[in-house]
Amino acid sequence: MPYDELVKAITSGLSQFRWIADSVDIIIIAVLLYRLIVLTKETRAYQVLKGIGVLFLAAILSDALQLQTVSWMLNSIVASGIIVMVVLFQPELRRAFEHIGRGELFTKNLFNEVHLEEAQIVAELQQAILNLSKRRVGALIVIELKTGLADIVSTGTRIEGVISAPLIENIFEPNTPLHDGAVIICDGRIVAAGCFLPLSEEFSVARELGTRHRAALGVSGVSDSVTLIVSEETGVISFARDGKLVRYIDQKALKNLLESIFVTRAEGSFSLLKRRNRNDK
Repeated sequence: MPYDELVKAITSGLSQFRWIADSVDIIIIAVLLYRLIVLTKETRAYQVLKGIGVLFLAAILSDALQLQTVSWMLNSIVASGIIVMVVLFQPELRRAFEHIGRGELFTKNLFNEVHLEEAQIVAELQQAILNLSKRRVGALIVIELKTGLADIVSTGTRIEGVISAPLIENIFEPNTPLHDGAVIICDGRIVAAGCFLPLSEEFSVARELGTRHRAALGVSGVSDSVTLIVSEETGVISFARDGKLVRYIDQKALKNLLESIFVTRAEGSFSLLKRRNRNDK
C-alpha cells in the first residue's frame, strides 16, 4: 500500500473513532480478557487459551498474505470459537460467575505462605510415602509442575499447609474424610486434599490396578504433573508421568525422583519453589 493511501486510511479511521464510547468499549474488553487470563492461568485451560490465541493470529496473518484455503479454514475455526470456549472452559466460566456473584471479580487473593527448603521437602515426602507403604495405607499425591491444577484443587478441601510427613500420613489415615482423595502439592506446600482426579480410559492398564492408579494416569495424561501412588493392597510405590506408570519404586529411586522435582541441581533447571510468588505479583 502506497504511503499516501496508508495515511488516508489511518486518517479516515481516526475520523470515525468515537473517543469516549469506543475508548470505554476497548477498556471493558481489555479488562474482561485480562480477568479471563488470570482465572485460567493456573488451570489446564490456560494452555488451550494460548492455542486459541495462536490460531487467531494465524488467521490474521493468512488474510494478510491472501492464503485463501488456510484463511478459510482458520476463519471457520475462529467463527465457532465462542461455542468451543464455552465447552472447554466450563469450570473457569463457573468460577468467573461465582466471583461476579460475590463481588470479587477485581480482587486479588494474597496468601502468607510458609515454605521449606527443597531438601527438607524431599525428606518429609520420602518419609511419609515410605511409612504409608510399610503400613499398606493407600495414598495419591499429585505434584504440580508447569500446568496449573486449580480446577482439580477446587474439587477438594483447601489446606494451604506446610509439607510434613505426619500431616500427609494423617490425611491418608483410613476412615478419615480425606483418605480416598488426592493430595495436591504446589509451590512447595500442600494446597488441598480429598481432590477428585480424571480417570484414565486406557484399556491397556493392567486389571489388577485400582482406581488410584487409573486416576494417576488420568491426571498425568492431561498435565505435566508427577503423581505418586501407594497401593493399599500391596504397599507398592509407583509414580505416573506423561501418561505412563512406573511401578515398584524403591527408597533410592523415590529419593532421586523427588530430588529431580524439587532440588535445583544446575543453573537454569526448573525449581518449583522459585514460582511460589507468581500469583502475588
